[in-house]
Amino acid sequence: MADSREVMNIRQASQYLGVSPDTLYKYVGEQKIPAFKLGNRWRFKKSKLDQWMEEKSSQMELGAKRKPKAATKAAGAQ
Repeated sequence: MADSREVMNIRQASQYLGVSPDTLYKYVGEQKIPAFKLGNRWRFKKSKLDQWMEEKSSQMELGAKRKPKAATKAAGAQ
């Protein structure tokens, strides 16, 4: 993204995250992603999005490390 603004609108944030604006609106509605309203428009702070992505990435890594144990336990329960 050539224009690296700290505060982005829905279009800029969707491009930055690589998701459609519709998906981003869905995440906002479900309060899954950090956002705030300025007037009647949603805005996204780049630093907050970066932090959110880092947290999600860490959660995925932890889940991947735990998954073999859970899969082994589930297989044993069958």
